[in-house]
Order: sequence, then structure tokens, then C-alpha cells
Amino acid sequence: VRELSLEAAKLLEPIFERENGRNGRLSMQTDPRLARSAKALADQAEEFHKLAPNIIVKIPATAVGVEAIEEATYRGVSVNVTVSFSVPQAVTTGEAIERGLKRREAEGKDVSTMGPVVTLMVGRLDDWIKEVAKRDKLFLDPGHLEWAGVAAFKRAYAEFQKRGLRARMLSAAFRNVMHWSEFVGGDVVVSPPFAWQQLINNSGYKMVERMDVPVRDDIMETLLGIPEFVRAYEPEGMTPEEFTQFGATRKTLRGFLESDNDLDRLV
Repeated sequence: VRELSLEAAKLLEPIFERENGRNGRLSMQTDPRLARSAKALADQAEEFHKLAPNIIVKIPATAVGVEAIEEATYRGVSVNVTVSFSVPQAVTTGEAIERGLKRREAEGKDVSTMGPVVTLMVGRLDDWIKEVAKRDKLFLDPGHLEWAGVAAFKRAYAEFQKRGLRARMLSAAFRNVMHWSEFVGGDVVVSPPFAWQQLINNSGYKMVERMDVPVRDDIMETLLGIPEFVRAYEPEGMTPEEFTQFGATRKTLRGFLESDNDLDRLV
């Protein structure tokens, strides 16, 4: 992982230098087996951060992760919050980053070259809400469920603006083109897989700024009728202790651990 990351980070360095650290960063994932130790996560994040100037390090949005995110930020690590699917996770981790930045500033340490982001895995929230709707045998317009991640992302973005949080929101886990088009015009990062990037670039779509356009009332009425979506949408919908028990979090952490085991077996 270190070897491949160094090679990839080198490819992105010209962009990183041209954009003064705002873009051109490579994400490295902390070991999911360390997810129960804030110190271990922060220590590995600092180690990865020192490998190259344009490394950004993924730490999960769990109660333990929140602690690690603040500490790693304080140590000068640009953090990419991951395993994050909800407004309360985004706001809580965005505030943890802010605390870390302020601790650095209070000691006269530089934060000008840091570029933290808070990911909201919009497509995985869609997946989970669809699963809940099927499980609970809800009778509703299935098209409305495609908007769960978009609605949560827009709400989180508005909260970041209102609270003056300096981390940028990042859209990931694409399931439909709205996971890009609905966020045009926002000061955000969009992280499509290569196939989606090709589709967007070849589409001829004329960009329209839609970040501040609210999701339609009838769609929101459907979504807010699903208690599990309300937990993900309201800034106080979950406590940090509840993050790990949120369905999308459980499924994703399990998947990360399985992938890690796959890599071990391959080696």
C-alpha cells in the first residue's frame, strides 16, 4: 500500500503544486483493523502524512474516529473523513477537524497548506435507505429514494457554511449522475469512479449550478417519512456512539475488513 501510494502521489504532484495544495491529493486508507483505537489511527495517519507532501489520510466517522480525526488534524495531517453517510457524521467530524485546526493555530503552527475533506458516501446512503424501504415493506415512489444521498449532502453542506467549518464536503460512492450534477456550484470535492468520469465528460451535459437548489418538496415528504432517513438527515439525528450501529456504517466497515483480508490472502 505504501509503495503504490508513493507512486500514485508522485503522479499527482504537479496538480498539487499548481493548486497550492487545494487539489492533487492522494487518499490513503488507515488500516480498518485499527478502527477501535484512536491513538493507533492517529499514529498511522501521521505516518502516512509524512510519506509525501500531497497525501490525505482516511479516518472513519465513528466515535473512536472522531477523536482520531481531531488529534491527527492537530498533528498537521490533512484528513479525509470516510465511512460517513449522514449529516450528523459530517457535522461532528467537520467540527473535530475545526478543533484540531484551532489547536494548531493556538500554538502558532501553520494550517495554510492543509486540505481536509469530509466525505459523505451519498450512494451508500441511497443503498441503505432502499434496503430499509424493502425491509419495512414501504409503499412509495421508488424514484424518490434516489435522492436520499443528495438531500443529506446538501443539508450537510449548508450546515458547514452556517457553522463556518473549513473542511470541504466530498461526494463519493456514485450511483447516479445526480451525485455530481446536483452539487455543481458548491465549494466541494466530487470523487467519481473513472467510468462515471468518462460518462460525464462524454455526455455533452451543460453544467448548471444546483448546489443551492433544494430537493423537491414531494421527494422530501417521502424521505422524511422514513425514520432511518431522518436519523441521517437531521444534524442531531445520531450521537457519535450511534454512528457505528447505523446500517450503512456496519455494512461498509464489514466490507473494508473483508477487502483487507483479501489483500492479506493475496500477499
